[in-house]
Amino acid sequence: MPVPDLGEPRMSLSTQQGDDDGQYLVMAKIDNVRNVSNILKAIHFKDTATVFASSMGFKVTVEDAKCVQANAFIQAGIFHEFVIKEEQVTFKINLTVLMDCLTIFGANPSAGSTTSLKMCYAGYGSPLTLLLEEEGVLTDCSIKTLEPDEVLDFNFCSTNVINKIIMKSECLKEAFSELDMTSDVLEIIMSPDHPYFRLSTFGYAGSAYSDFSKDSDMVESFQCDQLQTNRYKLSLLKPSVKALGLSSRISIRTDNRGFLSLQYMIKAEDGQVCFVEYYCAPDEEMDDPEY
Repeated sequence: MPVPDLGEPRMSLSTQQGDDDGQYLVMAKIDNVRNVSNILKAIHFKDTATVFASSMGFKVTVEDAKCVQANAFIQAGIFHEFVIKEEQVTFKINLTVLMDCLTIFGANPSAGSTTSLKMCYAGYGSPLTLLLEEEGVLTDCSIKTLEPDEVLDFNFCSTNVINKIIMKSECLKEAFSELDMTSDVLEIIMSPDHPYFRLSTFGYAGSAYSDFSKDSDMVESFQCDQLQTNRYKLSLLKPSVKALGLSSRISIRTDNRGFLSLQYMIKAEDGQVCFVEYYCAPDEEMDDPEY
C-alpha cells in the first residue's frame, strides 16, 4: 500500500482557493468524508473497483466471478463542490488502498470532529489525489490509477422485471441472521400467493426459511405477477449484507431470466440519499440440494 505523504501546514480545505484546480478533469469536495467511505464500504468485497465520473456524480463498480456486480452511486449533490470537464471519466483503482486513505484519521473521528476531503483526478495515467483535513491536520494521499476493464452488462431492464418488493432493511437483516450460512445457495421464492416472499437455505443442520407476507408492516410495496423460484450462490450474496446493514430500505427485483437486483437506499449523515445496487446471476444448478 502506498504511504500517504504528510503535507506541509496550510490553510484549511474550506478556505483554500484552489489555484491549481484548473488542471483537473474531476474535482470534488465534501465536509464529511464518512458520507463517501460508508457508501464505498458497502461494496468493498474485492480489492479493485472501476470508477465512472459524470455530471451526475460517481458510480463505483466492483465485480466478482462474472456473476455478481455491485454499484455504489454517490450523487454530485452530496458534495459541496463538484466539477467535471468531460462527459465521462473512467479509471480503475485499488479500493482497499482508497478505503485506507479515506479512514486515515480513523473510521470514527473524535466527538464533534469530522474529516473533510478534496479529491482530484487529472486524467488518463494520473493518480487520484486526496487531501484530507481534521482539526487543522492535513494529509495528502496519491493513489495510482489503472487502465479500466470493461465491466459486465447484466442487461437488467425494468421492462423485463417480473416481481418487485420494497421493504424495510431491518427485517431482512434479521432474516439473514437466522438463515444457515453453511448453505451453498440462497433460494428466493416470490409469488402473488402464499408464501409471497420466502428466503431458504439448505445447510449442514438442515433447511431453514423466513417468510414475509405481502401485508406485513415491513413490506412497503409488493408487485408480484407470477411465481418465481430461483437459487443464488450464497457466497456471492454475502458481501451485500454490508449494504443491508447501512441501508434503511431495500428493493428486491427479479427479471424474466431469474437475475436478481438488490437496491439499497442509504442515508448519509447530512441527510442526502445514496444508492447501492447488487446484481447477481441465478445459480445454474437447480437440482434439489441434499439435506
